[in-house]
Formats: sequence, C-alpha cells, structure tokens
Amino acid sequence: MELRHLRYFTAVVEAGSFTGAAAQLHVSQPPLSVAIAKLEATVGVPLLVRTSRGVQPTSAGRYLLDASSRVLGDIDDIVSVLGRFGAGTAGSLTVAAVPVLMWHRLPELLRAHAAVAPDVEIRLVDPPPWTAIDMLQQRTADLAAIMVSDPQRFARRHRGSLDIIDWGEIPLVAVLPPDEQDAPDPLPLAAFHGQVVLLPRRTAAVPSLPEAVEDAFHRYGVVPASIRTVETIQTSLPLIEAGVARAILPDPDRVSLARFDVTVRRLEPEPKPLRALVLARAGGQHNATVTRLLETITGHGHDPARVNPS
Repeated sequence: MELRHLRYFTAVVEAGSFTGAAAQLHVSQPPLSVAIAKLEATVGVPLLVRTSRGVQPTSAGRYLLDASSRVLGDIDDIVSVLGRFGAGTAGSLTVAAVPVLMWHRLPELLRAHAAVAPDVEIRLVDPPPWTAIDMLQQRTADLAAIMVSDPQRFARRHRGSLDIIDWGEIPLVAVLPPDEQDAPDPLPLAAFHGQVVLLPRRTAAVPSLPEAVEDAFHRYGVVPASIRTVETIQTSLPLIEAGVARAILPDPDRVSLARFDVTVRRLEPEPKPLRALVLARAGGQHNATVTRLLETITGHGHDPARVNPS
C-alpha cells in the first residue's frame, strides 16, 4: 500500500467519481483506475461500489477513508514540521552562556526569538567561558556567549576555528554593600583606593573582567588595600551583600544586578567596557536554527558584526 494510493482513494470517494477525482488530482483517469484496482487487490477486499451515478465506498472503504484521513493528516503534519526545521523555526539548540549574560541579555533575546520560532527548544548551560568554547568545538553546544576585555586579541587567537560575533558592550559598574545607598552616582573610581576588592580568578584563555579592572586601577592610580580572588563573578555577590568587600562587575544593559541586594553605581571615570561575543563554529555553515537565532540578535537592537582580528 502506497501513500499515493491512499490519496487517490480519498479523492475518488470525495469526488464521487473517477472523472472528478482525476480532474482534481491532475492525472488521467486510466492510471487512477489502475491504482485503485491495485489497492483493492493489495487489501483483498472491494473498497468501492461502481454504479452509473458514480462510486460509493463499501463498509471496508468507509473504514479505509477514516484511516486514510488520519494517516494523510499525520504525513502533512510531518512535512510541515520538517519544513519548519528547514526554516529554523523548529528543532533544538544548545547555548552555553556565562552566567552574567543569563541574568538579562539572554532572556530578552530568547523572548524575542520565541516570538518567531516558538517550536525551537532552547537548552541552556552556564559553564565558564573556556568550557563554553570547548563545548562549541566538541559539538555539545551550538552557540556560546561570553565576555572578553579585548575582542581583537580573542579573535586573533581563535582565527579560523570560530566565527566571532560582537554582541555589544557590557558596562562595568561599582557594586557596593547594601548599606552604602548614600554613595554618589557616579562613584569616583578613586573610592576603591585602600578598599578590599573582589576579583574573579583570571584565565589566560579568555582575558575578561580581571584584566579590565586591573587596567583601570593602573591607569588611574587606584591602589586597593587588597584584592581577594573569588572563583566566579556570581560567587562574589554574596560577599558583597554581606558587606565584607566591594567589586567592579559587569552589568549587561545596566539592569542585571538589580536582582541582588547590593548598591550599584556608575563609575567616574568609567572603565573600558567588556564586549559580549556570540561564538559559532567556523565556516558560516550553520544549521537553520542557529542562523535564525543570529538573525534575532540583529533584530533585537544588536549588530552581530563579525569581530575583525586586526
């Protein structure tokens, strides 16, 4: 039994005649009659009663008509879903993003993406940046989102292995204990002179926040009393909330840190911002779901221009 035979049979019953079905299907009547006869021979039972006024289904034919409607409907649904896969509006996508970008920027992007591709399942993981890059290269992630202090240097290092897309700047702000609500805004960078400052552990693989903060301190002559190393940006926040230290942290879109019990102030002079990067495997041969998400970045107020290594 072929799907073509089921479509022919359904058309004949709905038209009430072979002539009408042939016109509807844009085929000649003899091949249509041969196909229905072959279908009846395959199932071993008459499916149509032929009269001078046309054709009517037998009881077996009525059963097949109902069953065919379900089968053909399922086939049409499958074709439709596969078409959405091809258009990037269905499927699945794994994004490895550093936690700071999970707080606001990525949810905003995914909200916009869901409006145009609601059937794409997005899976999120929040590894350190070097692990996100490894996941991308090992094909356990489709995209990675990280922050760096020097995008050109990063691009030179990964030239040929990654497509590197600029996702905009990430400003650096002062993050103080919650009882410092009277701190001025903007806060002088010199306010960190002689203070205990938290910095995440640096990694040579992905220069980011530690390098940016130390560069600002060096440029403006700020000497903290001590710099305490924490594992990650997110593990510094409970210590700031407890009032034992302060920090300079990234605040994507200047709203991400509002969810924590800390005092956030702009800085004067303002340190050079970090850059958010979206990473894909090199070559530009992305599947449709990746391409669709990158197009959403374009339409969401960010310019996904590739970073020039020079």
